[in-house]
Amino acid sequence: MSDQLKKTAKKIKIILTDVDGVLTDGTIYKGNEGAEFKRFSVLDGAGVALAHEAGMKVVIISGRYSPATESRAKELGLEDDCYQGYLNKAALYEHLKEKYDFEDEEAVFIGDDLIDIEVMERVGLPIAVANAVAPVKSIAKLITEANGGEGAFREAIEVILHSRGEYEATILSLRDKIRESKV
Repeated sequence: MSDQLKKTAKKIKIILTDVDGVLTDGTIYKGNEGAEFKRFSVLDGAGVALAHEAGMKVVIISGRYSPATESRAKELGLEDDCYQGYLNKAALYEHLKEKYDFEDEEAVFIGDDLIDIEVMERVGLPIAVANAVAPVKSIAKLITEANGGEGAFREAIEVILHSRGEYEATILSLRDKIRESKV
């Protein structure tokens, strides 16, 4: 773990992530009646919980609207932090900076495709998933070992927490909350 990554990770307040290709494997299943299905990893859901436990905000940004994404965001408690149908992610990013009051160096963007590059070039920690396209990987400061939809989001959160020296404390705190839960 580089000293630069440790220094950058300590500043992170917000995790912005793409959906298709990051939280999913990028495959979209369409039924005869137009029903859409996506496969999400529970590992990434736990990654959202870890990020929140460490005090980091998580925001979903997708270039296309999908009821499946909306449903998953709601399950993760991100329904108010889920932005869909934004092909111009850079314009939305500027709005989010004002709304959530953060600077570029305090942000992470996890992406996989060309639509993500403009935001990735602005944030303090651009992260590419293992199966991202080459231009995205070329600007990433971190590339996950996992592919999108296979725990890459969680892996990124764990790297950030390790870099900050907060991994063990965050895990213990989350385990305590789970033990105290009535359900």
